[in-house]
Amino acid sequence: MTGTGKRQLHLGAFMRPVSLHTGAWRWPGAWKDANFSFPKLAKLAQKLEEGKFDAFFMADHLAVLNMPLEALRRSQTTTSFEPFTLLSALAAVTERIGLVATASTTFDEPFHIARRFASLDHISGGRAGWNVVTTANPDAALNFGREEHVAHAERYDRAREFYDVVTGLWDSFADDAFVQDAESGIFFDPEKMHVLDHKGAHLSVRGPLNIARPVQGWPVIVQAGASEPGRRLAAETAEVVFAAPRTLAEGRAFAADVKGRAERAGRSRDAIKILPGALVLVADSLEEARDRRARLDALVNYESSIASLSVALGVEASGFDPDGPLPEIPETNDSKSSRERVIELARAEGLTVRQLAQRLGGYGGLAFVGTPRSIADEMQEWLETEGSDGFNLTFPYLPDGLVDFVDKVVPELQRRGIFRRDYAGATLRDHLGLPRPANRFFPS
Repeated sequence: MTGTGKRQLHLGAFMRPVSLHTGAWRWPGAWKDANFSFPKLAKLAQKLEEGKFDAFFMADHLAVLNMPLEALRRSQTTTSFEPFTLLSALAAVTERIGLVATASTTFDEPFHIARRFASLDHISGGRAGWNVVTTANPDAALNFGREEHVAHAERYDRAREFYDVVTGLWDSFADDAFVQDAESGIFFDPEKMHVLDHKGAHLSVRGPLNIARPVQGWPVIVQAGASEPGRRLAAETAEVVFAAPRTLAEGRAFAADVKGRAERAGRSRDAIKILPGALVLVADSLEEARDRRARLDALVNYESSIASLSVALGVEASGFDPDGPLPEIPETNDSKSSRERVIELARAEGLTVRQLAQRLGGYGGLAFVGTPRSIADEMQEWLETEGSDGFNLTFPYLPDGLVDFVDKVVPELQRRGIFRRDYAGATLRDHLGLPRPANRFFPS
């Protein structure tokens, strides 16, 4: 909160890929190689920090996207940096902005995840966040010695246990365990080290973690699943939830549901920050903004758009009648929330397969397209009517789309007293107003 007493907006930046709009790299003047150019990513992170963003968020994929090669060859998402390598490097060229990375509970081990995020938290001075994912892409399984993907329910059961193990490993040492007393020759106090010795349904991990407790106690826990198991996991564990509502009504319903579940799990509603994903496209007039959006969408090839629809639905859509309605879609082992959102969009707006594909092929989610004032109006309405606590923003093209938002919309939000003019603290928890977790084994 600030002296105004108004609720404060939280802003993350979805930066892998640097834009979720598949036509972004074709925009005149766009940085086509920004996904794998460290100097460009560093400049973008520094500009976001200039705009006082809470966090730079790097999603991750453990396989090339499962779409036809004709579509894949047009996609900017094919390659990118490994997230911990990139965020550790960005930590050295930024000072305050949070650094959030995706890491999979299905295809990695808890000790690896705990150690990497603890290291990033120390390297960055307390700015790390872990986006907990179970990995939806079935092709990822083929890169980790599996013939088929792990079942949806099993992935979430493992994720819940995985969270307990990782947070337990972060608590391996008391905050004051490392006494470093040169005179006595004692570097750390063994009585302030805990051996986790976890043996569960999915995992067996002895511990302790071989690194001091993270600066933040625990890096911030982020989660994005919107399915029933995903919402349950978020309510029990998440501190930030990346959501995907398309309307304010959907946003309010989602926020009320997840925060209500958190309360029933014995947590405070304020313990979770809901940040819907949103595309932001800024111009000096509404007409100009809409024209830019139309020109941007026109850069999306049909092969790419129908492939995006296939990925979202978890079934091959290229054989559907382009000018007919979306047919009945069977259940799959892919992301259920993504599938349901797409089906609901098609039904609600009466879209043909072609229209639906074009929407998804560019960017099919929540979008704020307008002037600095109109975008600030919409964001303020979401904040004040409890549709969200802020947004996880993606930009239409880089660098101009990001620069336009920081230079034009952020000052308007600050003028209204709903967004910080400067960072009040040094850690990501400080930015989000989240408490530092107590050590479960060494309570102070």
